[in-house]
Amino acid sequence: MIIDHCDKRISIKIVYFGPAFSGKTTSIKALFSHFGKGEALHSIESTVNRTLFFDYGTVTFQNQEWRLKLHIYTTTGQDFYFVTRPVTLRAVDGIIFVIDSQKEVYERNLASWKELLSYFRETLKDIPIIIAFNKQDLPKKFNPKEFLNEIKYHEYKNVDSRYTIAVSGEGVLDCFEDILRLVLRKYYNHKLVSVIN
Repeated sequence: MIIDHCDKRISIKIVYFGPAFSGKTTSIKALFSHFGKGEALHSIESTVNRTLFFDYGTVTFQNQEWRLKLHIYTTTGQDFYFVTRPVTLRAVDGIIFVIDSQKEVYERNLASWKELLSYFRETLKDIPIIIAFNKQDLPKKFNPKEFLNEIKYHEYKNVDSRYTIAVSGEGVLDCFEDILRLVLRKYYNHKLVSVIN
């Protein structure tokens, strides 16, 4: 979070992270479409429409005094470009971890979570995270509780979960609102932001 008192602006960075084909790009596109800002989303794609580096866009909210500027990214899911992922995650305030809920790719989701953990180690418990169990419209899904138990979800006080269908936008806005709530609550608890009556 960056607080610019001169410009009355608060900047927050949110990153969609997860394995290849989990629905990160589809999720961010659905989110920006909801805000009527589809054309404001920038993607660096390969010739087969796969994310090479990241997707990126900003959304700004304004009240009488302050502007809240949200910088929203996705990481690439392609392992060939995995070196770009930690760069995209630098200075992140909140993460939406997008899961492909199909049984056949369960291990891919787990490997992606372990990769995320490797970047942050113990500090991962300080970063607000929403786990988005995506592709809920498809058959043959694994039980989300199984995944949550495997990552020891109960040990994290900063993690929540949601169900999404990114292709239709279902649950995507809820995830976004939840991650924003967790991020602002974290900074409020640390007295970096305050509520003025």
